[in-house]
Amino acid sequence: MRIITAKSLLSGAALAAALSAPGAVLAQADEVTFHKDIEPILQRSCQSCHRDGGAGPMPLVTYDQVAPFAGLIEYKTGLRDRAGAMPPWYMEKDVGIQAYKDDPSLNDAEIAAISTWARSGTPKGDPADAPEALVFDDSVKWGAGEPDLIVRLGDVTKLAGTPDWWGEIDSAPTGLTEDRYVKSVEVVEVNDVPSAGTGRETVGGRYIFHHMIWATAQMDENGDRVPGLAIPWPVHEVGRNADIFDEDAGRLLRANSWIVSDSVHLHSNGIDTTGHLEVGFRFHEPDYEPKFQNAFIGLGNGVDISIAGNESNQELHAYTVLDQHTKVITFEPHLHAPGERMCLEAIWGYTIETLSCVGYDHNWVRGYPYADHAAPLLPKGTILHIVGYMNNTETNPNVPDPRNWQGSGNRSVTNMFIDLGIRVTLNDEQFFAEMEERRQVLDLGPNDHVIGCPLCGAPLVAPIADEDSDDDGVAASDDG
Repeated sequence: MRIITAKSLLSGAALAAALSAPGAVLAQADEVTFHKDIEPILQRSCQSCHRDGGAGPMPLVTYDQVAPFAGLIEYKTGLRDRAGAMPPWYMEKDVGIQAYKDDPSLNDAEIAAISTWARSGTPKGDPADAPEALVFDDSVKWGAGEPDLIVRLGDVTKLAGTPDWWGEIDSAPTGLTEDRYVKSVEVVEVNDVPSAGTGRETVGGRYIFHHMIWATAQMDENGDRVPGLAIPWPVHEVGRNADIFDEDAGRLLRANSWIVSDSVHLHSNGIDTTGHLEVGFRFHEPDYEPKFQNAFIGLGNGVDISIAGNESNQELHAYTVLDQHTKVITFEPHLHAPGERMCLEAIWGYTIETLSCVGYDHNWVRGYPYADHAAPLLPKGTILHIVGYMNNTETNPNVPDPRNWQGSGNRSVTNMFIDLGIRVTLNDEQFFAEMEERRQVLDLGPNDHVIGCPLCGAPLVAPIADEDSDDDGVAASDDG
């Protein structure tokens, strides 16, 4: 975000002669340089973390900072959608839906430019080609925007070299005095780790909270939960982006509610660290009313997980049947250390369609929000299917001992297999209206196909009869 506030051995004569050749002029014009080609990529996709005060292990702002790491940058960006890739966005680009919000990933041309630059001596280029430097305001730590309400949880201390800890932390009041609908929620960790970090290569080198499963609930005067359903919120995980709910399906935060959690996972980051979590809520206007209902659809397998030791390409499967029309807002794979990728499929009639496949990195757990015109619109009766691909061998750097069998459990040395994505349900009228809007926005014709919307084209190829049909039963249709 932009805030407004190898030396040549040629003599001079030889150089002039060389540049006078048309081929040499072309080579100069096509040269990949830092200021012209690489710096814009770093600004868009890297510098928010890789800068002084950022979460990255080294700043990547100036030429002198970047050039020594050219080979590493080439390697990391070349991983594309597998663990360790930078930027940490693992959506596979050769299958399924390709339109997502806040996508920082690099395209093929950008990855190729980085590789060419790294392998051609990291030419600096003309400073006049450099984009305007970005200015970062570290007082703003919220990716989704400054919250309307920030709730601070209590401090915890994790000592260097101590085992992982999993359990309950103290509840905290929101202080909210009236019911409000939430448009986004974001959880950040604040700790006393120096800005330079601990020298580790993962985001875990700066943080001690791996995840927090949390909800909001009412409490009595004794500090005990009032009986009744607690409202679940998206899981906080290390390296995770903010959750922005569908504009027409804000999540309700009730007055006088407390943030509660009995599932927090802490890990050592290599130094004694004291930190806390802050939960930031952004609200809709007070008179806002949601159009769609949030759907809490369980999609995963927390029981029948069996991952053999020293084996790769192991698959886990889970299914659920949608009993209401459903719009999928985000896809969020959750696995543990052996997890390499997860795919989301929709089965409708005789059709099996891959919606998304995502690489997985246990150090950077991401949610992938679909663009508005690409969010899957699935009719009731659709079967959602997730497939997890597990690599429990020494080729997976996240696995400490690949000899071990893994089953279900909360620890990183056990496993989970869940899609934690956000979904909303629609009634018949809303579902038909959403599909009609999709047809208009995408200017669909009768031969067009939309991934994730199996009925979007149906009225175009087989108009539905209505009261205005003529005598031979062919419906009058505005869709032509």
